[in-house]
Parts: sequence; structure tokens; C-alpha cells
Amino acid sequence: MRVILVYDISTETKEGVKRLNRVRKIARRYLDHVQKSVFEGELTEGEIEKLKFELQCIIDNDEDFVIIYKMPPSIMIERDILTNTNDPTSNFI
Repeated sequence: MRVILVYDISTETKEGVKRLNRVRKIARRYLDHVQKSVFEGELTEGEIEKLKFELQCIIDNDEDFVIIYKMPPSIMIERDILTNTNDPTSNFI
């Protein structure tokens, strides 16, 4: 399943900065880093549940904002990159 993870972690405190770094490390284990707080990739339902569990153990439900978009394989996604930068997901088939 195609997954896009988007987050905004509050970094107004030292604890927030630590949460941000931990969230980023978890996201990198599962998905490709596309842009500052945006990750995407292909995951199974089980991997999505593990990702959600790990994130929920770290994030602050009152301070942070995390969205996981899930798109079934039957949906074709077209991406238009408007810049000359390298596409970090160019190795997808």
C-alpha cells in the first residue's frame, strides 16, 4: 500500500526537539524521506500498524500533528515535481 507520512512536531521545548528527532528516525526506517517532514513509500498493513504504534509511543497528542495517508494499490498516483532537484523516490518501480 502506498503511504505518505506528514508530521509537524512541536519543538518549543527540549523534549519537543527530542520527539522530532525520534519521529524522524522511526519514519526513515519505514519510508523514504522526501522533504523535511514528509516521507513516502510502500508498506504492508502490518508495517503501517507497527509504524503507527511506534509513533504513538513518542508523539504528544496535544502538541504534535501526524497524518498517515494510505492509498491502495488500485489507485494510480501521478506526481509532478516542479524543480530540478533529485527525486528521492526515483528508485520505485
